[in-house]
Amino acid sequence: MYLTSEKKAEIFKENSISQKASDSGSAESQIALFTYRINHLNEHLKKNPKDMSTKTGLLRLVGKRRRLLDYLRRDEIVRYREIIQKLGIRK
Repeated sequence: MYLTSEKKAEIFKENSISQKASDSGSAESQIALFTYRINHLNEHLKKNPKDMSTKTGLLRLVGKRRRLLDYLRRDEIVRYREIIQKLGIRK
């Protein structure tokens, strides 16, 4: 797989609430990981536009990220605004 455990730990450390590499459960960490994977799959689909299974996986990831962002927006608006700004997600 393209994502090593070191890279995941780096993503979690940069984007988690507690700034720990082992904080994989926070919403910010999950959103950051999904964003990284979405960007990777977008690049793949630019080269391989007929790969429908990858497109399906991409749409599922986008849906998961959207649900987590909706949760943050509903319950923790400050955290939502911070993660949107940090990751550069439009909305």
